[in-house]
Amino acid sequence: MRRGVLIFLIINITIIAFLVHSVWTLLSLLVVDGSADAISRAELPAPGSNLIDGRPQLIPKIIHQTYINTSIPERWQGPQKTCIDLHTPQDGWEYKLWTDAMSRDFIAAEYPWFLKTFDGYEFPIQRADAIRYFVLAHFGGIYIDLDDGCNRSLEPLLSYPAWVHRTIPTGISNDAMGCVPQHPFFMHVMDSLPRYDRKWILPYITVMATTGPLFLSVMWRHWSSDGLNVGDAQVRVLFPDEYFNHPWSFFTHHLGNSWHGDDARFIFWMAKHWMFLTFAGFLAAGVVFAALWYAYGRFVLGMSWKGQVTRRRLPFWRKANNIDYELVQRHEV
Repeated sequence: MRRGVLIFLIINITIIAFLVHSVWTLLSLLVVDGSADAISRAELPAPGSNLIDGRPQLIPKIIHQTYINTSIPERWQGPQKTCIDLHTPQDGWEYKLWTDAMSRDFIAAEYPWFLKTFDGYEFPIQRADAIRYFVLAHFGGIYIDLDDGCNRSLEPLLSYPAWVHRTIPTGISNDAMGCVPQHPFFMHVMDSLPRYDRKWILPYITVMATTGPLFLSVMWRHWSSDGLNVGDAQVRVLFPDEYFNHPWSFFTHHLGNSWHGDDARFIFWMAKHWMFLTFAGFLAAGVVFAALWYAYGRFVLGMSWKGQVTRRRLPFWRKANNIDYELVQRHEV
């Protein structure tokens, strides 16, 4: 009986350990906030400060944005204009709007090994996600989503070899980021895209995990945990206060998420009610554990125990060795 219980516990612990190992990177994102690599407000010059001109500028003065074509929806024309107006050719800035056709032509010409994956993406937003990593790694510069406007000049952010934007409650986003050409992290991101190309049950999860912020967060976490986030390969992190919501923040945020569907709204509902779902999850796990224990006891331990009882009740059998039983004379019983 005790041996059976031990086997049952070992099996369950093994299963739990496997499941935890499978999602360990995602779990670690809940506690690793990137504060060690944060771009602190103390090191950022205020808007209009003379200190801006004295900082080294590593990232090229290029702003990248993406859209289906050149006809930008009216709700995003305002944010787009703020970034263009604050970063003019007279100040050395270049603006690149990558349409779907331009993006495919670029991949076909410069990275033909990725074209099959690029064309095979089920959702257009996956191609919009992927192209931003490639153009940043190729040209360098700053990528900005069209639903992000510029609140001030981005020149202070040119002083870091690479930076990304921290999101709440976990991970990083790909809506605003910058790097020098051929930065090792973004080269690694490019190289990893085909390996993460798979279909999940929900479209939202498919997009997030193959090319979107979840994918980028996993790449960032591995980059740090593997000890690569050092020196010129370091990726600095822009936290929410520096990102938006303050007069000295770099960006403004506007209505976006044009690709979100009902599955995304369901996941947002889950995030909003995470405490209830956590309790329900533990309750369901307890029920499953109890059911497994009952089935194990009923059909495994029960059969073993019945076998032992049956042998004890057979008076005409005796143990001949450690394994076998032999028939004995009735008078010996």
